[in-house]
Amino acid sequence: MNIKTLKTYNFLIIFFLTMVVSAQSSLIDLVNMFSADKRALNTFYNNKESEEYYQRFTILYNDWDKKIESIDFEKLTQQEKVDYLLLKNLITKESYFLNIDYKAFKELAYVTDFTKNVYPFIIERRRGKKPNAQALAATLHTASKTVEKEIKDISEKPFKNWLMAEKASKVVSSFNNALKEAYSFYYSYDPDFTWWVEKPYENLSSKLKEYAELLKDNYSKTSVKDDGSGIIGKPIGRDALIESLNFEFIPYTPEQMIKIAEKQFDWCKEEMIKASIELGYGTDWKAALEHVKNTYVPAGEQPKAITDLYNQSVEFIEERDLITFPEMAKETWGMIMMTPERQKVNPFFTGGWEISISYPTQDMSEDDKLMSMRGNNPNFSRATVQHELLPGHNLQFFMNARNKSYRSAFSTPFWMEGWALYWEINLWNKEFPKTPEQKLGMLFWRIHRCARIIFSLKYHLGEMTPQQCIDMLVNEVGHEYANAEAEVRRSFATSYTPPLYQMAYMTGGLQFYALRNEMLEKGWTEKQFHDRVLQENMMPIELLRSLLQDLPLNKNYKTKWKFSTDFK
Repeated sequence: MNIKTLKTYNFLIIFFLTMVVSAQSSLIDLVNMFSADKRALNTFYNNKESEEYYQRFTILYNDWDKKIESIDFEKLTQQEKVDYLLLKNLITKESYFLNIDYKAFKELAYVTDFTKNVYPFIIERRRGKKPNAQALAATLHTASKTVEKEIKDISEKPFKNWLMAEKASKVVSSFNNALKEAYSFYYSYDPDFTWWVEKPYENLSSKLKEYAELLKDNYSKTSVKDDGSGIIGKPIGRDALIESLNFEFIPYTPEQMIKIAEKQFDWCKEEMIKASIELGYGTDWKAALEHVKNTYVPAGEQPKAITDLYNQSVEFIEERDLITFPEMAKETWGMIMMTPERQKVNPFFTGGWEISISYPTQDMSEDDKLMSMRGNNPNFSRATVQHELLPGHNLQFFMNARNKSYRSAFSTPFWMEGWALYWEINLWNKEFPKTPEQKLGMLFWRIHRCARIIFSLKYHLGEMTPQQCIDMLVNEVGHEYANAEAEVRRSFATSYTPPLYQMAYMTGGLQFYALRNEMLEKGWTEKQFHDRVLQENMMPIELLRSLLQDLPLNKNYKTKWKFSTDFK
């Protein structure tokens, strides 16, 4: 090849690569723009429970629907088609749940009718307009009188259920927070404002706090809020569950997913009995589990136990050349101790960039100390150290920061938790657990993830109460009571877990395992499959499958991959 030909060849390569990057960048920029638009509006419109907020976000999603529709789908590369579907799905999903919240807001917006003359002050503050302090003081005083009357009359107008009462309380509190932000902008900076407005504002703000608290408990006593467990959640109902499953590209009904989980649950129970017999406890798997719980290490020794388990799992995986572990990922994972407060909600260690170790502290009661140690014994932890570190969450975070990071906008627990759970399945099948204690430890967590699908879906379907969920974890899975209570509280009473989060572990794991098998049948190695997954970043597994297998896609693509052999 002569110099001239070589230069031409190099030019064509550079041109081709530039065109590919450019084509990809158009969709990347679009995804980043959507995320930036949301951040900007969420920052600017700080009253999240207002007509202004809901209308503005409705406009946002309508505008983005039009932008998406204007793209020529057929001219996109496969990577771009997947990004298109991911973005379209995200817009549709967020718009759907916004509309549900907006409908609930409109039913209760009257509880802040008194804000009509106050709200312009909040809006004008954004541009720093100097208010007429004397007039504003009078407006706030009038609003206080109105709220005072509402407080006196509140018992005459109870809401039909506690969910409406909670929403009404949230609407008032959100307004109060926005009012505080606007007031704080001028207070002490503007002498005239401070002189006139300070007392009327303090009076109104105090009454709003009282009003919000009273609204929260102002509902018909026929509406049951607490089943006795003290855990208050918000079941979303079957229709919203089905829509949520569609948004995650899960082509099954809630009832079908429960049946899939029950079959997995039964398999786990059979394997637990086998391990129990091997351990010498016959078919009494609960007794065998009690034996395993008592294999805990003394206080102060848990960090070493975690490190030993990490080293064992990494060595096991590297010996079989199952995935690439970047040296820096192995170098930089961290370790912290979980606070006693957080252990009340999450009694087991968690992970991400670091592993957060749950183990007793000095000030815990003796019973709580023992529960924590028993629930975090090394055999239970055998399934979860690699789940939290490598090749689980820590490696996911490491690779996501370095590969197609814009796809973080499409975060889904079916990818994040499913991948980590998939490794538990894969390592079990490769005989990572050797002793019956190790088998029972891994099975304990696997059956727990099956139970999560069952109790979380049945809860949102209105078929189980939080107390029944606790009882299931204690009686059918083998949890300590306090740990079971914390698990259910985490599932339903915190912002940490959206409705499908708990079912995402096992479901996502089954999806990944089904996809793994398909790719091996096509001639891929496990290492090729695992490395490629982490190079694509987060998305529903069905769309990842379409990407890896270059499957046909259309702009209105709907979920159809039947990953479970139970329902084809």
